[in-house]
Amino acid sequence: MTAILPRPRTGEPDDAEPSVENPLTTKEGWRRFVDTEPNPPALLTEAALAGLSAGRRVGYDEARMEYHADLPLVNTPVIRQVIATSRLLIQLNRNQVSARRGVIISGASGTGKTTALSQLGRAHELAARRRHPQDRHRLPVVYITVPPAATPRMVAVEFARFFGLPAPRSANLTDVTNAVCATAARTHVDLVLVDEIHNISLATRAGAEVSDTLKYFAERLPATFIYAGLDVDEIGLFAGTRGRQIAGRFTLIPARPFDYGTSEQRETWRGLVSTMEASLRLHRHQPGTFTGLDEYLFARTSGMIGSLSHLVRGAAVLAIQDGTEQITKDLLDLIPVDHAAQRAHVQRPGRRGKAKK
Repeated sequence: MTAILPRPRTGEPDDAEPSVENPLTTKEGWRRFVDTEPNPPALLTEAALAGLSAGRRVGYDEARMEYHADLPLVNTPVIRQVIATSRLLIQLNRNQVSARRGVIISGASGTGKTTALSQLGRAHELAARRRHPQDRHRLPVVYITVPPAATPRMVAVEFARFFGLPAPRSANLTDVTNAVCATAARTHVDLVLVDEIHNISLATRAGAEVSDTLKYFAERLPATFIYAGLDVDEIGLFAGTRGRQIAGRFTLIPARPFDYGTSEQRETWRGLVSTMEASLRLHRHQPGTFTGLDEYLFARTSGMIGSLSHLVRGAAVLAIQDGTEQITKDLLDLIPVDHAAQRAHVQRPGRRGKAKK
């Protein structure tokens, strides 16, 4: 069964101090994401809708547009595989002193890597809260991103920022690392999520040093490390001595676009779009429309979950704005998709599918 998941909220924190927006890379933003449950707005009856004043109708529509703009995500096979594999490794790593195993989620943009990473962290933290309901200071999950052109200190500062620890310019790498590890030990961190791992290039000295820094954190912290990045198996992350060591300790889980070639693949795609359709809150939308447009939706998105989400969310917002309150093929045609989906569609002409009216 396909489930609906909360959508992670991300941001770009300032290097000097935690962002007031509390992105996912801070403990406050992470906790808010974990605590968030999908809360679809209730649809009013036609009679109740007709009785709304102009001002209340605007507010009602605005609330629905905001909901559709941030539509809950769908629990995909990649997410399920990442959670199942990582849970097993967390259990196996629990009593390991060193050489703990981890996971790398690799794929093209729009294939759900960050979603899988964040949903794994959320599932793990909720499970930890159930096991330790009285421990309000426990932080079982840390989530960071690797900055572009990262240095070892920049990565250590990302860890410090998540915990809210000060990292003044006068503090050296050792000072920051020791503070992070001490805090992680006190808060019982046992899962570390590292996104944008493709920003590390083992071909450069700085990249090699960042890789060594992450390895050092993995040795110091009794935690399972999960990485995610763009096509990491194609950018040299497994090359050379360091790369071979990474390859020997990490399981690679590919995040790929959905396929549409076999009956089973088409059924999986239909289930995905059907679940997404069920989350809509539109007054005149006909259930089953998406199933009838499954080939068209695949052709427009090339099976990329990020592109599909963008297409559906955009159409839902337009349907409320123009008062039609339903998503049709004509309306979907108005929504531009990303270049990656368009390019993949051109490169895979045999799987475009015919649009159904």
